[in-house]
Amino acid sequence: MTAKPKTTTKKKPSAATATSQSIEEQTAAFLEAGGQIEHINSGVSGQESVSGPRHINLGKKA
Repeated sequence: MTAKPKTTTKKKPSAATATSQSIEEQTAAFLEAGGQIEHINSGVSGQESVSGPRHINLGKKA
């Protein structure tokens, strides 16, 4: 029997590396196009609540 020749292939970068690199490239393109990045405080969300606050009552009324 003959051994199969080994093929040289590049390994794919890990998903996290590809994503980080992609985000970095997109950010650079955004800034070059004149976009600006604004600081958003921690805990602030851009989603608007479509339902009102929910009140949960535990236990029986006295």
